[in-house]
Amino acid sequence: MFESIVLFGLGMQEILVIALIVLLLFGGKKIPELMKGLGKGVKSFKEGMNEVTDMTKESGVRSQETGDRSQESGDKKDE
Repeated sequence: MFESIVLFGLGMQEILVIALIVLLLFGGKKIPELMKGLGKGVKSFKEGMNEVTDMTKESGVRSQETGDRSQESGDKKDE
């Protein structure tokens, strides 16, 4: 049953030992604060990635539009 849970090649016993060590090092009160900060960091990273993809999409549309315009002006010059 527990052998189906594998994280980065670690078994359930190793994960429990790591969790116990983290609990001893940081204490029960500090862990929620650490997780809150980690969550904010992940959220900020995702927002940044979304901004980058939006910017690349916009620049792709703009380059296509300018490419279409240059083709149209090139067609008029041929006439």
